[in-house]
Amino acid sequence: MDLAQTCGTDPRIWDEETGMLFGEPWQAQIFAMTVALNEAGQFEWSEWAGVFSKHRKASARNGMPDTVDTYYDDWLNALEEIASIRSLATGDEQHLYKHAWEHAAERTPHGLPIFLQEADFEEARSHHSA
Repeated sequence: MDLAQTCGTDPRIWDEETGMLFGEPWQAQIFAMTVALNEAGQFEWSEWAGVFSKHRKASARNGMPDTVDTYYDDWLNALEEIASIRSLATGDEQHLYKHAWEHAAERTPHGLPIFLQEADFEEARSHHSA
C-alpha cells in the first residue's frame, strides 16, 4: 500500500482541516499493525481488500455514518476477521486481550501509557468465566 498516495486520495484517513492522518492513536496503531502483517506475508492486500470491503458495505447497509470512526471500526473488524481466518489469533484470544486491555485502561491514569500486566489477563479471564 502506498501511504502517500492513499493519504492524498482517501478523505476518510486524511483530514485537510486538521492535517491529521488519523483521528485517534489507536487508528494509527491498527493501520500500522495491518501494514506490518501484510509485509510479514500473513495475508495479501487483495484478501484484505475483500474482507475490509465486506465490513464497509455492512456498515453502509446498517445505516452507519461514513465517518473516520466508522472507517477504522470497520478496519479493526476486518483485521480481527483476517486474524481468525489466518489463525493468527482465535476469537477467544482476541476476546481475552480486548478485556485485558479494557481492564488496563481502567486502572491507568488518563494521559499515561497503558501497559498490559498479568493482573489484567487474570481479570479478563474471571470476567469471561463469570
